[in-house]
Amino acid sequence: MSVAKPLLLIVDDDSLISESLSFAFAQEYDVLTSHSRSHARNLLRQLRNPPRLALVDLGLPPLPHRPDEGFALIGDLLASYPDLKIVVLSGQSDDENARHARTLGAVEFVAKPCDPSRLAELFRQVLRFDSAPTGESAGGLIGESLPMQRLRLQLGQYANLAYPVLIEGESGSGKDIVASHYLHRLTERRAKPFLALNCAAISPSLLEPTLFGYAKGAFTGAQAAKAGYFEDADSGTLFLDEIGELPLDLQPKLLRVLENGEYQRVGETQTRISTARIITATNRDLRQEMKTGRFRPDLYHRLSVFTVSVPPVRETGLDRLLLLEHFRRNCAATVRAEPFTLAPDAQSLWLDYTFPGNVRELRNIAIRLTARYAGQAVTAEQLRAELDYPDSTAPPAAAIALDAAQPEEVRQAARQHLERSAHLNLDATLELWQKGYIEAAVELSGGNMSEAARRLGINRTTLYNRMEGWSRQ
Repeated sequence: MSVAKPLLLIVDDDSLISESLSFAFAQEYDVLTSHSRSHARNLLRQLRNPPRLALVDLGLPPLPHRPDEGFALIGDLLASYPDLKIVVLSGQSDDENARHARTLGAVEFVAKPCDPSRLAELFRQVLRFDSAPTGESAGGLIGESLPMQRLRLQLGQYANLAYPVLIEGESGSGKDIVASHYLHRLTERRAKPFLALNCAAISPSLLEPTLFGYAKGAFTGAQAAKAGYFEDADSGTLFLDEIGELPLDLQPKLLRVLENGEYQRVGETQTRISTARIITATNRDLRQEMKTGRFRPDLYHRLSVFTVSVPPVRETGLDRLLLLEHFRRNCAATVRAEPFTLAPDAQSLWLDYTFPGNVRELRNIAIRLTARYAGQAVTAEQLRAELDYPDSTAPPAAAIALDAAQPEEVRQAARQHLERSAHLNLDATLELWQKGYIEAAVELSGGNMSEAARRLGINRTTLYNRMEGWSRQ
């Protein structure tokens, strides 16, 4: 019996590169190629099984000379397929781009041009690490900080109740582990099915038949009747990730299931009953989505009977050392190598870093350090190369110039500006600078509003309020 080859997605707008790499990897992988972010997203939504690997160029249309589309695609891919291993192959190979790609979740960054044999070995190495246990294998969530203790206490209270739970948290924080481990495997439903569906990973037109099933002939290609996730989940747990991506026209049908358990297969009039418990997760602010009309308030209130928030790594203090210990030992065991250690100066650097990519980023750093420094003491300089700013002991240089500016320096700069301006509107000038910083933060964060707010040093509600102010002007 032949073993299915891993699926490899190559996204590059240079057809010559895509074709040559497809040929080079055809013996080891089933290769899919794409030329843009939008094309890749549409292509993946048609797949039955997710890819294991992705090779992504940063410079994609419509901005081929900037990394923005590539960064956004990394976020898209990991939102849909959290276990996907992404390698970046890019001509935009400065250190800042490499660090930011890794922070977003890429496991490695390779500069163009690159020998296909080197890429092939890198792919094999990445797949060897693919079996390294996550936090779930250690008995669930790792950490003893107050936010983690509070989360465990809430989960212990809600786990065996039949009501829905909404899990909030930033990308990469471990919402899937909360759902599968604490809200299913440690409950009375553990012997029942646990089904997970990422609402962002499926074409909106296919979400309804996927969730509710369909009758034979219900639409083109429906050659036989098929049960949906609600039916297959039976009286177990159905986990709907990225629930904020659920189309508006489908939200009333999910609301109906939550209210009385009733649903219908597409193309049928027979009413069926679901007894599955519904767990949902989002990295969006659904309260803000309600205000903008993208999410129904009645559905939100049904989904959020209980709400838990998974804290970002930056809020969990010394837990990042416990996570490091877990991942470095498990990664080393996976490849039969000696674990690396951190030299004292590197450990201080580790504790100072905020891990904007959360647990996913932390795990990927542990994987790379294991591959490069197995059995060695990693220095601060070696660790700094893995983190998402040039000098990991301080903010970027541009931020230092602003944050450290003295009142006299600010006054002199303002004077020069006034001397060049015949008439100046102070409110308009300040608003222009504020808008510029906010738009830059949102762009750098790939549209993740929580991350943008963190970059600006304000809370997410304040960020939304200021952006709403523009729309009213």
